[in-house]
Amino acid sequence: MENQAQRSALTEQERAVVAEAINSFKAKPGALLPVLHHIQHHLGYVPPASVPMIAHGLNLSNADVHGVISFYHEFRSHPPGGHVIQICRAESCQSMGSLALEKHATSRLGIGFHETTKDNNFTLEPVYCLGNCMYSPCVRVGDDIYGEMNGEEFDNLVNSLLTQVIEVKAP
Repeated sequence: MENQAQRSALTEQERAVVAEAINSFKAKPGALLPVLHHIQHHLGYVPPASVPMIAHGLNLSNADVHGVISFYHEFRSHPPGGHVIQICRAESCQSMGSLALEKHATSRLGIGFHETTKDNNFTLEPVYCLGNCMYSPCVRVGDDIYGEMNGEEFDNLVNSLLTQVIEVKAP
């Protein structure tokens, strides 16, 4: 059973999202992955403090939950930056220059994979095949995939993301 310290490490919103995920999927076989996806979709990451709550809700061990989170590259354990930049590391992209692109990106942003810039603008992540091999190397930002990416194109992309107008919708 989760203790008070573990519960208090989550915000009220995080607890509500985790509870909603558990309640939505706990009766289904293999509920853990849908629960984790639901949490990450709503929060942007799976808070480490949520592991005991998830484990308890799905009748799993903390180790089971943590093992799945750490096994899958898509799950984050910390909030991402405003823009998540994913660089493809699949064979096609590697053969067309993604390793040089990775080196350029880490230098340009001043971070490595699974890190976020100090200004919280960017998180850099590896991804394994975006299904756009004809235009290797590829980068994904949000739902947008950019092909034939090189250092100059990467810099242009980062600059455009920094200067884009953000639309704020009224409630």
